[in-house]
Amino acid sequence: MSLLTLLCRKPWSAGWWLVLLGLSLPIVGCAPSPRDAGRVLVLGLDGLDPQTVDLLMSEGKMPNFAKLRQEGAYGKLTSQKPLLSPIIWTTIATGRRPEDHGIGHFVATATDTGEQIPASSDLRQVKALWNIASAASKKVATVGWWATWPPEIVNGSVVSDHTAYHFLFERGLTGDNDENKTYPPELADRIAPRLRRPTDLGFEDLKPYVTVEPDELSRPFDFNDDLAHFRWALATAMSYRDIGLDLWRDEQPDLAMVYIEGTDSTSHLFGHLFRAEGLAGELAQQQAKYGRAVEEMYLFADRLVGSYLEALDERSTLVVLSDHGFELGALHDDPSKTRDLRRVSERFHRLQGILYLYGHQVKRHTRLDQASILDITPTVLALLGIPAADDMPGRVLAEALSLDNIGDRIASYEGVPVDSRRPNPGDATFSQAQLQHLESLGYLGGDSAESIASPQSASPQSASPQSDRNLAAIQFQQGRHAEAARIYQQLIENDPEDAGLRASLAGALGALGRYDQALAELDRAIELTPLNVEAYHNRAVIRERRGDLDAAIEDYRTALRYQPQYEPSQQALYRLTGDIDVRAADTDAERQAERLVEQASLAARKTDYESAMRLLDEAEKAAPSYVLTYQYRSNVAYLMGDLETAITALEKGLEIEPDNALFRTNLERLRAAGQ
Repeated sequence: MSLLTLLCRKPWSAGWWLVLLGLSLPIVGCAPSPRDAGRVLVLGLDGLDPQTVDLLMSEGKMPNFAKLRQEGAYGKLTSQKPLLSPIIWTTIATGRRPEDHGIGHFVATATDTGEQIPASSDLRQVKALWNIASAASKKVATVGWWATWPPEIVNGSVVSDHTAYHFLFERGLTGDNDENKTYPPELADRIAPRLRRPTDLGFEDLKPYVTVEPDELSRPFDFNDDLAHFRWALATAMSYRDIGLDLWRDEQPDLAMVYIEGTDSTSHLFGHLFRAEGLAGELAQQQAKYGRAVEEMYLFADRLVGSYLEALDERSTLVVLSDHGFELGALHDDPSKTRDLRRVSERFHRLQGILYLYGHQVKRHTRLDQASILDITPTVLALLGIPAADDMPGRVLAEALSLDNIGDRIASYEGVPVDSRRPNPGDATFSQAQLQHLESLGYLGGDSAESIASPQSASPQSASPQSDRNLAAIQFQQGRHAEAARIYQQLIENDPEDAGLRASLAGALGALGRYDQALAELDRAIELTPLNVEAYHNRAVIRERRGDLDAAIEDYRTALRYQPQYEPSQQALYRLTGDIDVRAADTDAERQAERLVEQASLAARKTDYESAMRLLDEAEKAAPSYVLTYQYRSNVAYLMGDLETAITALEKGLEIEPDNALFRTNLERLRAAGQ
């Protein structure tokens, strides 16, 4: 009889408690009856979009997802901003908020060198599902999950997220490096036959996804090469799929967690091409080569789900989910910002992902209406017969389950000791490959590329400034304004010239009613960076609260002048004036020019630059003083490589609007580029 069974028997005597609590065994609390508990397989598909799944399913192209929907429970899974994978997947795996689990960005800071390194398991401050299940004597298998390197010692196996980067290199999983990618270390040799390198995928493997010439496959590997990057994404997805299936079948774990990134990476690379119509120029060329890649990767995901469905037994539950959705077929509003319109970072991420539950103890034909990423860990624990903890804010999705007894919660798992040692971290060669991957997708750069060492941390790495920014933003979103202000103030002490930090601090101070301090921070932010849209918006909010509506409207308009798609200012300006047009056309000629500029903008977004220039010529002829004509002419000329025309257009724009900081800034950059 196990200790857990004895603890859940009633009545207990005081003597029993004294004897049992003296044993140094993991106590996880009273669980549901053993007949309720089964095996659970969690399949994470990064960035899989619910609207796109519904579209393809309606066309009969995703039969395995249709099976999940028809015979299981399903719904959208609400995520949490910022929509960044390490944060969300760690929240999913722990049931804890980012401010508790401690991972706030893709990167952390090495405390000894101050260099930027990918966030790792050392940074996580709470237990994950594989730790909790191991402590409850459940066998686990984790494959490819974010921030699992260095691999922890568990009751089972861990194939860490570094594995996919090792087979980019000639020495692969073996060789003279001492970095362990798996636990136990000898697991690396067992899974090696299942690993596919990008170069292992030949012309026939890639043919369903892309249209390329065979000689294009001979180029050296580079994450900035679209084809090479896609080969890596597909090879990694195939590898993790096969490794996860092998471990599920061979080791018979009670809990398996398999993560597939390829759906998200492919969407970042080629999502703008998904069923897009009317493309021209370089975008049309991209679409001819890569236009079906995203759709085919969704079909790959469906086949992958099918392979896992076949591996289930009668006591297994399959949980399929994504961390967020993805707006596919969308082009950037300003083509001058990204040359090939694809380095979009999280901009086109949607807040809601997918969630499907199927199999043992799942009610058929159940709709999940308000599922959250915080609900996954409590629900998985319930299916395993393990109670959730009070410090997990999510709930068990009981409406989808047929469990006899979900069980009471324990206070916390953080007081229960587990063996979470990480063997031999090793060198940073492959961390650099991971950083290159993230940078090529637009996740790293700008503020996130700058990191400083934190002397307060004794761990091998500490949170980066961008991580702290994200955690502060989360605190602000959840109404903890004083804590957000405290974090921002600490960050400003290290980087007093960061205008973005000052604007964010002002938002927190304003929410606390400290308006004078907030306005001082905003004035300084605008002085440092005249194009700081967030600063203008936050200053407008404070002026509106103080009743100075004219000044507030002017600031909202300035924010939109420099970033027309900034939704907070759009909504505020519409609420106050009924209009979001910051440069309203006053005459028939200007209204004609406005229509022509809008058509030119659409043509430019589709890379039909010749048509865009022709429309802009007509707009300038119709209304020579309509300033947006010159802004768009400069953008299009720059994309065409005509710096002289781009500079001349901005010079004309500044004659009309001498105070336009955007024009001045871009003109300085263009002149510098032409030197």
